Amino acid sequence: MPPLAGLLPRAEAVRLVSLVLRRQVPLDEAFDESASRGSLSQATPQDRSLCYAITATVFRRKGEIDYLLSKLLAKPLPRSSGLAREILLTTAAQLVFMRTAPHAAVALAVAIAKADPQARHFSGLVNAVGRRLADAGKAGSADDPAINTPAWLFARWLARFGPDTARGIARAHSEGAPLDLTVIGDAQAWAQRLAGKHVSAQTVRLLDGQGPITDLPGFAEGQWWVQDEAAAIPARLLGDVKGRKVLDLCAAPGGKTAQLASAGATVTAVDRSARKMQRLEENLRRLRLSAETVVADALNFQPSESFDAVLLDAPCAATGIIRRHPDIPYLRRPEQILELAALQHMLLGKAASLLRQGGTLIYCTCSLEAEEGEDHLSKLPSNLTLLPLTPEEFALRPEWLDTLGCLRTLPSQGLDGFFAMRLLRAR
Repeated sequence: MPPLAGLLPRAEAVRLVSLVLRRQVPLDEAFDESASRGSLSQATPQDRSLCYAITATVFRRKGEIDYLLSKLLAKPLPRSSGLAREILLTTAAQLVFMRTAPHAAVALAVAIAKADPQARHFSGLVNAVGRRLADAGKAGSADDPAINTPAWLFARWLARFGPDTARGIARAHSEGAPLDLTVIGDAQAWAQRLAGKHVSAQTVRLLDGQGPITDLPGFAEGQWWVQDEAAAIPARLLGDVKGRKVLDLCAAPGGKTAQLASAGATVTAVDRSARKMQRLEENLRRLRLSAETVVADALNFQPSESFDAVLLDAPCAATGIIRRHPDIPYLRRPEQILELAALQHMLLGKAASLLRQGGTLIYCTCSLEAEEGEDHLSKLPSNLTLLPLTPEEFALRPEWLDTLGCLRTLPSQGLDGFFAMRLLRAR
């Protein structure tokens, strides 16, 4: 009997949700593995896209889905139910938020349940709850977006930013993010050619429904790369880098390396992940850009000469990029933020030691947490001083800068959440 149409992407979405929630595997890592060597390796682009959309919707709307399921289940599912919980999560994502035809979604959910040795005993429950979810979907989504953020994380944003901004951040995470490109050359012209919008500097924002990015004008010629508007700002803060020796620490996936190289810098890119560095090198080849690449732990990197400038995009909790990586809240624990902040402090000291006297250091993180951003100002290495940023100097929007002259962007402003500060090595 041939497999049911649409079964593969839905079954794989169930598996990916399970990997994230039960084994703490990052979604992008699990999806890439499946697409290259696993169940999705022979799938159509449409099936891959559907699988990812279902999985991402589960994490963007998980609070609402959990609430709906709690109303429809008389009691929590037992441990012996296998993948039944994940099947219901993905079914709810389709019926309530993706407006999938109820008959297809429920029938396929039952088929997936019957194929699981444990969940098959709950296939009748999956069928009944699925049918009720189809009706629940007509009621629309929750009024309070905070429901989709783990309580401990939302409490941090509430205390830090206040209720309106905190809810604005949560709402932006629930809705996802547009696709931004950093282009080489005339950004206005590229916006017209790509049927997008020029939002700032070299960033062009694409409209929905434009098909695979590899089919768009300029991809094969290496005229642009995918990079959120906020992620493109830190490299700009180094100013004119033409002819200067610039170190990009913790460089993968390489968007900032590409920016610096395209601006004429002599770039050394360092990252500890050989796999990520291989992808960075592939991207540079497509873009026809060059940089020295080094696979090494940044703390152990020992170059023969110092650098004119250093860009340190430090490892962080990544709570500023949840729009693009909706699984992040379910991979993080509160104690990790303090652990990462300690690592960032060490990396700042290391970066300062690699910088020539009078050189510039840009420190940045894609985090909303003060411990990974503003709090570092009170414990900077003694040879570093803050050089405040101004809106006029780098064509920055005033709302992106705090009172100290540091960059702080928020998802509620329509771009990823980033912190950046410009530092000068005085001696």
